[in-house]
Amino acid sequence: MADASFKDIPEIFEVDLGEALASRTESLTTFRELGPPDLCHVVKTTGRSGQRDLGSYHYISGVDASSSASLAAYINSLTYSIEDTSAWFSKGPAWKVKNGCYCCFNAFSRVDVRVDVKIPGGVSAYAIDLRGDRHEPTPEIWQETYVSALLRAILYADDPTYYLEAYRKLDPVTNPDGELRFLQAAEALFMKGWQVGSDPEIQVATVVSNHLTAGIIKYFGDSGRWQQAANLFEKLSAKEAEVASLLAKSYIGMNEEVKAVQIMASAMKQTPQSYTLLHVQCDFLRSKGKQEWALKLARQAVNCAPSEFVTWEKLTELYIELGQYESALLTLNSCPMFTFNGRDAHRTLTSSRVHLPFHRQIGEILPERHKTEDDEADPALQRLPAPGLRGTWARAYSLLTRLVSQIGWDELLKTRSSVFVMEEEYRMQKVQSEIKRVNPGADTNGHQSKHSDTSGVVIYEDGTARTSVDDNASIRAVAPRSPGGEDPSGSMLNVINIPTIRISTESDRAREEEAKSPPVEDQTEDSKQNGVHHGNTLEKPVQAAAGESDSADANEAEPFSFSNKRLCERWLDNLFMVLYEDLRVWTIFRAEVAHFKTQHIAYRKTAYEWEILGDLGLRLHHREEAKEAYQRCLDTPRYSPKPWLKLMEMYADEGDIQRSIQTAIRVAAYQYADYTEMTYPTQIARCFFKLGQLHGHAKISFTLLSMGLPEPIMKIMNSYLQYGQTFKVEGYDF
Repeated sequence: MADASFKDIPEIFEVDLGEALASRTESLTTFRELGPPDLCHVVKTTGRSGQRDLGSYHYISGVDASSSASLAAYINSLTYSIEDTSAWFSKGPAWKVKNGCYCCFNAFSRVDVRVDVKIPGGVSAYAIDLRGDRHEPTPEIWQETYVSALLRAILYADDPTYYLEAYRKLDPVTNPDGELRFLQAAEALFMKGWQVGSDPEIQVATVVSNHLTAGIIKYFGDSGRWQQAANLFEKLSAKEAEVASLLAKSYIGMNEEVKAVQIMASAMKQTPQSYTLLHVQCDFLRSKGKQEWALKLARQAVNCAPSEFVTWEKLTELYIELGQYESALLTLNSCPMFTFNGRDAHRTLTSSRVHLPFHRQIGEILPERHKTEDDEADPALQRLPAPGLRGTWARAYSLLTRLVSQIGWDELLKTRSSVFVMEEEYRMQKVQSEIKRVNPGADTNGHQSKHSDTSGVVIYEDGTARTSVDDNASIRAVAPRSPGGEDPSGSMLNVINIPTIRISTESDRAREEEAKSPPVEDQTEDSKQNGVHHGNTLEKPVQAAAGESDSADANEAEPFSFSNKRLCERWLDNLFMVLYEDLRVWTIFRAEVAHFKTQHIAYRKTAYEWEILGDLGLRLHHREEAKEAYQRCLDTPRYSPKPWLKLMEMYADEGDIQRSIQTAIRVAAYQYADYTEMTYPTQIARCFFKLGQLHGHAKISFTLLSMGLPEPIMKIMNSYLQYGQTFKVEGYDF
């Protein structure tokens, strides 16, 4: 059946002919925002009677979706990709593409535009709405479809959390003329941009906060070509005053700060309630070291949009920068949290087989793609809850890790207990209230005479007080929680209860030795910074009083005296537990490293464990230790692009051309192995352009030449510099 497959294009073969198209039609109502990548379905035949036709499909982004002709041209190009029969002595039936269907979701009008191509034969285009009815696509529909396809290609290009099997990515824009068409279409549809939705951190999509503006900012911002974006926003700001925030941001990106300030000043007179405009001013003042001034604007932004997470997030960041940690915690506690909705995706179907061809040219430098011992990791490391956070939860956790990196764990717990009502305080208050209720003669401190039993009050071990008549239970919970500590408000988090962490068997041996010998005295810098003073242990955070009052407690309506404290939201309390688990593993890890160094013993981990520890180090803002962990990943032949990608970004930030290129070659190999045949926007292009601003593209080009790379690899690496030359990215001319 190999001769029915495409040479270099991935595809999934159907069990029943046409089931992928039927499934997509049924799923149209579930697409919430931009929709999933385009679907290309083809039917292959040998033309012989009795031979069953085969249906296959693959996902794709980056194809020009501005007309039926351009989509039909893509299907026609597939006819040249079918593998030739290799055996000369046993000529089998020749497979040909009989017909194809290209599906592209229009995120503005919520219709699926499809182009049917019959070979040989004609081309028919139609749009299917959410009910499954067919319509004739108008020029407006085609324009919306074109922009929708471009936005998916740009925003899904390097999203590490979005993975689809047999997903091919091509360059969305290949020349300046294509870019001009994109700008013209974006200008025409700009006022309808809110219809395509927004990032999960934005509660309500507006004309300046949506996927369309995010796509424009990403496309031009990642390459530092703000001039084109500024020209677009200049035209649009005449129609919509709020666009001034995007225009000012573009001018700041171009280092035209005086013009940006003038724009912001005049725009504030027209739209003083625009939080996006206030945030641009905020960031500008922060870059100039004027945090106190920025703080006033951030407070104003919260007043303008109190239901948006980003306004509270900005205010929290400023409190952290100013060292006002109590205010930062209280502000973080006030952040509105939203249910995370991921990218739209296709429904997974059972396939008869999957064809994933391997790119030999660049793929030869990659390790074998099979499971080895280096893909194993200690369960305690795999169970860390922080990597599972998404959306507002991940952003809030990032703020919490910034706090702990600045003031340490002990100080963070002190700050927490000084601003939030803790469970113990809550219980004591309850006890006093109950004693007063059942025994009005008790003293002001809630104490009952030891020998007095006239009231029949019994004080139990957990601190609760009841009459002896009610003595039918040993313990009474103050605020019973839902099973697993789940947040009734729909939070993604659970109260974490992970057993004692055993990072590796070597850790156990080390601990056994420590049990026999005196404990290791030298504490690592990380341990001191994280507030660790007793061996390798962290103080576990005690429970804060619940942010959601229990119904039974609410009915009692007892007066509380916590006038200077707030109730901690359940989700933030859970985030403290997530942070505790991260810090506990990190502290044990760094203590083990220090111990093994003093004993002059090699410290070994599997590649997957090093990768997890590298991610953990980045989360906790220990950049150098994270870099070291990622470098240790490379000592083993494990198939994983993440350590190469993270190291490439770190080296680019440091301006290290040689190492950036060495890691970029591997990242490019992994991308091509996953059918990402695009140059921009990708992480490699972003890193090359960052280096180009410092050293110029000529130096990068000469460094590539000096490496003596094989021709296919050299061609791929030069494509990033050619893009910079074509679109005149900063640094292309020196």
